[in-house]
Amino acid sequence: MSAHGSVAETRPQAPFVPASRPDSDVSVGVGLSGLAGLAFWVLVCRNWPAIADMFGLPGPREPMVGPSAALLALLFSGTPMVLYSLLVDKVHRRASTGIDWSSPRPLREVMDIAITKLAGLWATWTLIGFVYCLGRWYWRGQYLFAMDVLETIAPLLFLGSVPYVLWLDRVLVNPRDGAWHFGAMLMGREAYAREEVYHHLRAWTVKGFFCAFMISILPGGFAAVVQADWSLAAHDPVRIAGLTIETMFMVDVQIAMVGYLMTMKPLDAQIRTANPYLGGWLSALICYPPFILMGGGDVLDYRANGAEWDFWLQGHTTLLWIWGAALVLLTAAYAWATVAFGLRFSNLTWRGVLTNGPYAITRHPAYVSKNAYWWLASLPFLTVNHSMTDAVRNTVTLGLVSAVYYWRAKTEEKHLLASDPKYRAYHAWMDEHGLLTSAFNRLRRRVMPARVELQPAE
Repeated sequence: MSAHGSVAETRPQAPFVPASRPDSDVSVGVGLSGLAGLAFWVLVCRNWPAIADMFGLPGPREPMVGPSAALLALLFSGTPMVLYSLLVDKVHRRASTGIDWSSPRPLREVMDIAITKLAGLWATWTLIGFVYCLGRWYWRGQYLFAMDVLETIAPLLFLGSVPYVLWLDRVLVNPRDGAWHFGAMLMGREAYAREEVYHHLRAWTVKGFFCAFMISILPGGFAAVVQADWSLAAHDPVRIAGLTIETMFMVDVQIAMVGYLMTMKPLDAQIRTANPYLGGWLSALICYPPFILMGGGDVLDYRANGAEWDFWLQGHTTLLWIWGAALVLLTAAYAWATVAFGLRFSNLTWRGVLTNGPYAITRHPAYVSKNAYWWLASLPFLTVNHSMTDAVRNTVTLGLVSAVYYWRAKTEEKHLLASDPKYRAYHAWMDEHGLLTSAFNRLRRRVMPARVELQPAE
């Protein structure tokens, strides 16, 4: 402040906005190739009786709707994405992988590092297994399938990690990653970085929690799509919408599951950091079992004495077609947001920056489309008992659910803004040019003009 005690007005400095939208770390072709592979396998499973007859194959003549077929779908969707990433995008050559293929080290030079890293990995997986044993929800209902799958692949994971780590450590620029630091902490032979250990444990917590959940819901959605009878829905807008929406959700689950599985550095799909903020974890976990708060009778259940859209619009055929089409489009946008991730889908993590497809419209297309779908599908302000109390409660509660997803979006942005300069550029570009994001920002500026801050004058 000067001798006269004057002050100067300053406005918050606007972030730098790049001239064009930053390139996406995942190309459009990755997700589309996975979608094509998944569609091929669904058609094979639906038409298996005719295929078996054509080639004289043994076995029952019925569509393949079992859990094994759902798991094989991961292979048919994941393999094309891996091949496209390697052969077309050549992601393994990117510096962000942390790999230098040109000068592999002799095996003897990395042996000690690999042993320490394997100790960290095996201890991590043992800890995840212990948590599974403690969680009683993992041993009932649909989670039983997930536990059977994980129990079957666990020996392969432990054994396969040995050649994989030995091979990869020879070409990693810095083989002392989070797994190594965790192993070093447990073995007590070398100095370790505590932050690297925290990063490692957060990343594997994400994988352990969400892999079990995603595997558990694979069979149901896949079977429903394979055995769906579209002929019965030809002139029924409600049935057509329902089957299409179910298909979109199946696509979302299958592609997302591949993303959780393929967190590998040679694919440039590794977890670079997991969200370090408590708010990010809280806002995400309350959306998934066993912590979910939106289920029947839970705190954020907005369906008390309510009904779905087809109940309220019955008898109005044209309106049913329009409403059903809107719900299908919103679900398609939700699935598109997952497909756009390709091999990198995962909650609570930074694995690169997506800027194309639906992410050129809004920074959070999945959250926007999902919440819009819930409002249109449930119509919470209408109740079958005509209770104003229930109508107000349901509407406010669904508003709180949407607020939870806004909270999730903001904590994710906080994580990515602190982690990646490209995301900061993308974030700024979307504020000015994103179709939905820029419109929202213009509205916000009108409602809440930027505050002028008073600073001491020089």
